[in-house]
Amino acid sequence: MPTLIEIIKKTEQFFRNKGIDSPRLDTELLIGSVLKLDRIQLYMKFDLPLNDQELHEIRAVVRRRGNREPVAYILQEKSFYAHEFYIEEGVLCPRPDTETLVVQALNHIPKDEEVFIADVGSGSGCVGLSIAMEREKVKIYCTDISEIALRCTKKNVQRLDLQARVAVLKGPYLDPIPMDRKIDILVSNPPYIPSNDINALEPEVQQFEPRLALDGGKDGLSCYRALALHARNRKIPIVLVEIGIDQQQDVTTIFQNNGYSNINTHNDLRGIPRVLVASNQ
Repeated sequence: MPTLIEIIKKTEQFFRNKGIDSPRLDTELLIGSVLKLDRIQLYMKFDLPLNDQELHEIRAVVRRRGNREPVAYILQEKSFYAHEFYIEEGVLCPRPDTETLVVQALNHIPKDEEVFIADVGSGSGCVGLSIAMEREKVKIYCTDISEIALRCTKKNVQRLDLQARVAVLKGPYLDPIPMDRKIDILVSNPPYIPSNDINALEPEVQQFEPRLALDGGKDGLSCYRALALHARNRKIPIVLVEIGIDQQQDVTTIFQNNGYSNINTHNDLRGIPRVLVASNQ
């Protein structure tokens, strides 16, 4: 019987040949999921012989990844900020860059005050729920138009035991939230990729992730225009949005045109402007 280390090496090389960016990490995550071992445990059991059933299950997940299916869809889970979130195909996979949105939002939320937040286009719920886990008095409205996204958000609300502080609502932008409900902060990671650019993205994105969560219209700015208008009409004091590369000036102008005078951006860990904060305070 082949040993664990032999299968790890073969799988890593297979992924490398397929052009996968993180072949070793993906190998360890997938094989670990089959064997129910974390990455440290894998290293402690390199000489472990694998039986036919284990090999069969490993081949199945390796084949899926070799076809460039995202690891998050295969595992139905993705780490984000400080928690593991349930993920399924049809919802955007959380990215490390988006953690910048959480960090900046937390900078505007006192620890001891009740704050009402709208997470627009919540997807898996990773942004709004991560904020709620860090601020025990925060109340969150998660809105989305995708049934799959809403299902994922609800599962993650249960997983994190946030039922008492999170409402999951179906509809576009702020429409599902009654007009008489207070909203102190709006956060959103909207679709912002220009329509014609999507087919040039890596296979994991263009072939598997939902276009609904990617396509920002002809210029990639459609959702920002709608978000700014909704925020202005609801008189929301602070708006935080994730932005794409080279969108800083355009999104700034959109919010300025909607009455937001105090606007700044914050870089992600790669030094790329990633989060725009707009306020009228």
